[in-house]
Amino acid sequence: MNSRLLTLASGTFAIGIDAFVTAGLVAPLSKDLHVSTSAAGQLVTVFALSYAVLSPLLGTATATLSRKHVLLIALSVFVLGNIVTALASSFTLVLASRVIAAAGASMYTPNASAVAAALSPPERRGRAIAVVVGGLTVATALGVPLGSWIGGAFSWRATLWMVAGLGLVALAGVALIVPAVHLPTPARLRERLRPLRDRVVATTLLHTVLLFGGMFTAYTYLGPILHHATGGSAGTFSLLLWVYGIMAFTGSTLSGRLVDRIGPQRVLPLTLVANIVILAAAPLAGHAFVTALIWIMCFGLPGWIWAVAQQHRLVELAPRDTPLLLGLNASAQYFGTALGGAVGGLGLQWWGAGSLGWIGAVLVLGALGLLTVSLRTARHRKAAAATIPGTTATPATQPAA
Repeated sequence: MNSRLLTLASGTFAIGIDAFVTAGLVAPLSKDLHVSTSAAGQLVTVFALSYAVLSPLLGTATATLSRKHVLLIALSVFVLGNIVTALASSFTLVLASRVIAAAGASMYTPNASAVAAALSPPERRGRAIAVVVGGLTVATALGVPLGSWIGGAFSWRATLWMVAGLGLVALAGVALIVPAVHLPTPARLRERLRPLRDRVVATTLLHTVLLFGGMFTAYTYLGPILHHATGGSAGTFSLLLWVYGIMAFTGSTLSGRLVDRIGPQRVLPLTLVANIVILAAAPLAGHAFVTALIWIMCFGLPGWIWAVAQQHRLVELAPRDTPLLLGLNASAQYFGTALGGAVGGLGLQWWGAGSLGWIGAVLVLGALGLLTVSLRTARHRKAAAATIPGTTATPATQPAA
């Protein structure tokens, strides 16, 4: 079991580096491709928006395949996209290649989480999902700082070759170790989007969009936010990214047991409040290296605890629709990432780096409001169902009135 979960996590590790390392490559990318910092940051937006849009479309196209075959196809496309990026000679081609890489990532991540949940007993499902999500956090702890350093010391293209190589390793591991798993998935796009008709599911996923929008408003442009504290040093900035990643890995590791013990309904609002406070304090982070270090440690923790709690809650909402809901949640995350990259780019251009934390905090405050509505509606629905003999509340499968 552990070898299977770790193999699945190796794929999310490669994808995590690809998705998050742009924050450390904005400077060398913009210099090499002769574009502005804000324009280079839009590579995050293009990757994330492509992921969000393509995830349900490609999920529909691969609905009849075993999840193992989907994982193998996904990693192959992902590797191809990164090879094209590494070889691209123009910013336009780099943007196009990000769409290819995002297509592979959009098929892999939700299916890896769904397979992990399917291979695990219910009482250990939170920890199994945490292992797969842990691939992303290990990427932030080790891969992103390393990729950022390689991009600054050698070339951003070398970082993309590294990502492609890691993708190939994951591809071989999945082919050899992960068993064929068949999970019920809708064959039509309309069926895949059906849960969005439900108020509980819709508000739950919309709060995902706003949380990731708030986080990536700051994360995408960490370089400008922390420029004064790092003195523009790629090595110092890579060190701060490493600290962020260590805290993210810590949060993801602890979150599985925390969610299994007290439940996602308690974990989710606490992590959102923590994110609001930390983002609001972002303008203080750039004053000196010490303040940047303290702030980045705090920034790396609650969001990754939230990620596991959110996936666990979606599994609880409708266990039979786990792949469907996790796929929609992944799309929501990347819609949020695209929102953060776009809004952050505008904020950076109009008001400067000092505004990005406040913009992010406002978005996460909206996420907290939506989560409150979602939890309250789910409680009322469950209470109403309890008064009717033989009735159970399954939000993801009952359309809203």
